[in-house]
Amino acid sequence: MRLRKKKNLENRLLECGDILLVYEKYDFYKLTEEEKYNFIDTNAVFGNSNPIYLEIGCGKGGFITEMAKLHPEINFLAVEKISNVLICAMEKAISLGLKNVKFLNCDASNLAYYIKHNIIGKLFLNFSCPWPKQKYANQRLTNPRFLRIYETLLMEGASIQQKTDSAQMFEYSVEQLSQYGFYLYDVSCDLHNSKIENEVMTEYEKYFSGIGKPIYHLRARLKNNLSKIANNSDF
Repeated sequence: MRLRKKKNLENRLLECGDILLVYEKYDFYKLTEEEKYNFIDTNAVFGNSNPIYLEIGCGKGGFITEMAKLHPEINFLAVEKISNVLICAMEKAISLGLKNVKFLNCDASNLAYYIKHNIIGKLFLNFSCPWPKQKYANQRLTNPRFLRIYETLLMEGASIQQKTDSAQMFEYSVEQLSQYGFYLYDVSCDLHNSKIENEVMTEYEKYFSGIGKPIYHLRARLKNNLSKIANNSDF
């Protein structure tokens, strides 16, 4: 279902300028490859060199704002392609006075143009669109074309955490991550009835678990980074 455009959306986005680091417009695709690179100076925008965690597909921001409240020692970047949705997340962060979360309004396939390489300590993929039709498989956020981007962004020893209500998406992710060279752990087909720590629930997670659907969960690290696992704990 198509979302109705929020009232005064453009002005509201401009008012979030301090926390909106990237506002990607169609003109981006007219740029040359060299012109597309515009790396964020994370030390400058956050005012510190704390670890940086990334959520792709933050929706209305329930998860990322709660994480930012619980972990002021971590800097969070949140990505959402749909500005009509992202505005809710940004206004929520502003209303809570959060200084350790910033937002990118862009396509996930372009993240390597904005985020410096090897600086992300953890990546969250929460209830990403499963794109159930096979012809759209390359749009799934665990498709190899996205995994190559993540490999570029993640620092050594970093992890990916995925939660989804879609068995199809979960099976696809397990297959693609394993084939790409990721080590999978904390794998569960019923997160809420497992012993895996689940610090913050997303809006979708609360809804789906509330109607009795199981939540699928995994964490992954590249196999060539396994030596870092013992020294790099997860939330």
